[in-house]
Amino acid sequence: MVDLQLLEHLESYLTEHRLERFIKVIDQRTKHFTVATEDVYQLHNTSAVMRTCDVFGLQELNIVEETNSKSIDGEIAMGAQKWVDLNRYNSVNDCIKDLKQKGYQIVATTPHTEDCELYDFDVTKKSCFFFGRETEGLSEAVLKQADSFLKIPMVGFTESLNISVSAAIILQHATSKLKKTTIDWQLTETEKLEKRIDWCKKTIKSYDEIVERFYSEKGSGKV
Repeated sequence: MVDLQLLEHLESYLTEHRLERFIKVIDQRTKHFTVATEDVYQLHNTSAVMRTCDVFGLQELNIVEETNSKSIDGEIAMGAQKWVDLNRYNSVNDCIKDLKQKGYQIVATTPHTEDCELYDFDVTKKSCFFFGRETEGLSEAVLKQADSFLKIPMVGFTESLNISVSAAIILQHATSKLKKTTIDWQLTETEKLEKRIDWCKKTIKSYDEIVERFYSEKGSGKV
């Protein structure tokens, strides 16, 4: 349960511009779509995907690190790690199981399967877009458990794109199309409030001291 008095108090420490920005961005956030990367080797690729998720309003990014485990590169992510929630998994099977329990269909992005081209993709379904390793692509575990396969139409000699580029193309199309539907794609009101608290925590210096002082004064009847 979000303490609305605390939230109001915390947001009083923000500039008017920053608070307006928070509200505007949160209203465009969604968990209807999410992304998962599988053992991506190049750190800058995962960081760039996180930035792409932020740009197109995805609140969560899932990272499978069975082989490769690295920290998000803050310079490339451009601060997106503050605003996008990161879920880490040691096993692709654990990741898929968790996502399916949350109601997501698993969408394998691959240029090698004749199933669905991007422009025909059904955006009304809650979906997680899986992106694989730079060289090998998605593992058999993902391909076998995928509910759908998605590819970007290409007409050149090159048969694949960098994963961050692929993610940008797919998310731009999918989110734009989603917002033209009547699907309830936004965060719930509770999720929006929780995220406002979280972003205050990541933005305000001396956050812990401010919260402690707030509840101390509240307990003494000063708030």
